[in-house]
Formats: sequence, C-alpha cells, structure tokens
Amino acid sequence: MKENKRSILFVVLGSFFIANAILAEFIGVKIFSLEGTLGIQQANWNIMGYALSFNMTVGVILWPVVFVMTDIINEYYGKRGVKFLSYMAAILISYAFLVVYAGIQLPAADFWINRETSTGNLNMQLAYTQIFGQGLWIIIGSLVAFLIGQITDVAVFHYLKKKTGEKKLWLRATGSTLVSQLIDSFVVLFIAFYIGAGWDIKLVLGIGLVNYIYKLTVALALTPLLYGVHRIIDNYLGKELAETMMREAHEGN
Repeated sequence: MKENKRSILFVVLGSFFIANAILAEFIGVKIFSLEGTLGIQQANWNIMGYALSFNMTVGVILWPVVFVMTDIINEYYGKRGVKFLSYMAAILISYAFLVVYAGIQLPAADFWINRETSTGNLNMQLAYTQIFGQGLWIIIGSLVAFLIGQITDVAVFHYLKKKTGEKKLWLRATGSTLVSQLIDSFVVLFIAFYIGAGWDIKLVLGIGLVNYIYKLTVALALTPLLYGVHRIIDNYLGKELAETMMREAHEGN
C-alpha cells in the first residue's frame, strides 16, 4: 500500500510537471502586457538605454509553477526524481516540436487555407505556421535554459536543506527557485535573441532583468501554495511514509 502511494504520487507530480513544461513552451509564443492585464500604467523603465515594461511571454505564467513542482518533487524524491523528470520533459518537448514541425509541412486542404472571418479573410496555414512554428534558436534556448535551471534548482535546494534540515521549507524552495529562475531568465534570451537574432546585449540584459523581477515576485507569492501542496501530500502519504520519503530523498543526494 505504501509503495502504491509512493508510485501514484510520483506519476501525478511528474505528469503535472511535464504537462506544464510542454504547455509553457507552446503558449509562450504570445507576448502579453502585464500592466494591461492588471489595468495599470506601463512601467517604461529606462534600463540600459531602453524603455522597458512588463511585456513578457505567456510562458512565464506556468514556469514558476514548474519550479514549485520541482521543489515538491525534490522534497520527496530527491535529485534522481527531479533529474529523471527534467530529462523526460526535455525529450518530450523536443518530440512535441518535431511533431508540430511535421504538421506544418503537411499540404493544407484548399478549403481550409482561406477562412472568412468577421474581420476579413484569414490564411489558416500562415496563422498555423506563425503560432506553432517557433524559431530553432528559441527552441534551443528554452531547452538549454530549462535543463540548466532545473539542475541548478536541485543543487541549491539540497545545499540549503543540508544547512536547515527539515525546517524552513520556504527558504530552500524559494531560494533555489530564485537562483534557478535568474539563470533561466538570461540563458534563454542570450541563446535565442543575442546568438540567434543578433539583438543588442544591453536589450537582452534589460529584458532579462524585467522578466526576473516578475518571476521573483511570483515565486514569493507562491510560497503559501508550496506549503498547501506539501500538507496535502503529507496527508495523503501519512506522517510515517512522508517522513521516510523525505529522509531517503535527503540521504540519497
């Protein structure tokens, strides 16, 4: 019974983790205005000579959730569990992009290409390609940043756990997320837009800083959620099994 609970929990957490990682990649093609969403005036901060506001990829909505899930998985399954799911997520994201690329190459049916809408004629093949056909450098950048961020998150999490023991979950979870998100924010932009698109390095750094400020704020705001999920899992596993799993996760790293 205990092993069943351990396995079921891993499947549930892992599925949610991978699903959110894949979704973040695909919805991330849209850029949204945080100020517009909140109904406030744009920041227009002058950063390194550029006027920047909180215009970000929609993927930033889900990535903080992914990193919170990383910390939860880390707590109960250790480095091995997180690394296994991270590699699986990267493989499945790559697979998903290959399938989408193949779908884009398929000849479209004539009646489907041109679609009459209330705003005029819409080329469905072009729209499909523009939405799903992300650039190669963006895909490479996001995958590299994801893996580096995950490995960093694991390392910082367990370093802080050795210092704090079983107490201060908020410190090791939030601390590891802030460090990993810092790396993730700049690596993806550097690869995708500095190397891949030739953007000015100051613009890349400025956008990375704005993105990180958002992620830092969200990570802090999600701390109560972290404790809530932790409590639900402890109740599901039972005190004895939960403590055993956390001890084994710590000793195995």
